[in-house]
Amino acid sequence: MELFTNIRALIIDMDGVLWHGIQPLPGLIDFFQTLRNKQIRFILATNNASLTAEQYVNKLSQMGVSVTLDEVLTSAMATALYLAENTEPSATRVFVVGEDGAKQPLIDRGFTLTGLYELNSRDEPNKGANVVVCGKDATLTWDKLATATLNIRAGAKFIGTNADTTLPTEYGITHGNGAILAALQVATGVAPTIIGKPEPIMYQQAIELLGIDPAETVAIGDRLETDILGAVRTGIRSLMVLTGVSTEEDLKASDYQPTWVMQDIQAITQALLDA
Repeated sequence: MELFTNIRALIIDMDGVLWHGIQPLPGLIDFFQTLRNKQIRFILATNNASLTAEQYVNKLSQMGVSVTLDEVLTSAMATALYLAENTEPSATRVFVVGEDGAKQPLIDRGFTLTGLYELNSRDEPNKGANVVVCGKDATLTWDKLATATLNIRAGAKFIGTNADTTLPTEYGITHGNGAILAALQVATGVAPTIIGKPEPIMYQQAIELLGIDPAETVAIGDRLETDILGAVRTGIRSLMVLTGVSTEEDLKASDYQPTWVMQDIQAITQALLDA
């Protein structure tokens, strides 16, 4: 195993690493205090697109941890940046399957959001979207899925903020955004373009925000198929914790591996102190 050294920046996943739902994992405050004391920069990079950056900052504040807005990067923020770089926001209409966290970054970058087709209404539907963006949505309805399906079948570009099939919560593991994407793909025959992990787009954006050499940057996550694979595809080191989705048994069956495996963020804190 590589020595736990030469680390100036971290790209840190949140669900399953820092908390389970609304329950912080043990050692959360000490972990961040150690990062501040050792002047290790970080980006909190989550595939979960349901919350805005402000809401993540507030969530951590309620857990006793202070972070800034520019230390948060959600897959929805990464999606909005990607679309802004590849389309003209003022001329692009977007239908969003998702919550405020998926919508606000698009609004902030000047995109126009379209509404639902109310299929039981006699009213004419509003103008169609050029792009359909799908993120985790706890308010998912038949009309949302139908509107997305109709737009994609009419030619709208299909974007998934992330493809996580499951989500660790305080109640256990439940379905993630990948389950919604799968339904839309079956209904339309169109596969989505994925922006979040394991695609390298989001990690590349985080590295640019950090302004640190990738060789001195480590990704921390709990999922082999997203956090760790994304780091492998980006060409950076990675650390998997065992407090989320992936297990030691999963590691045995995987043809790619993290640089390090640790039990939890408490173990990471101790490793940083010992380095």
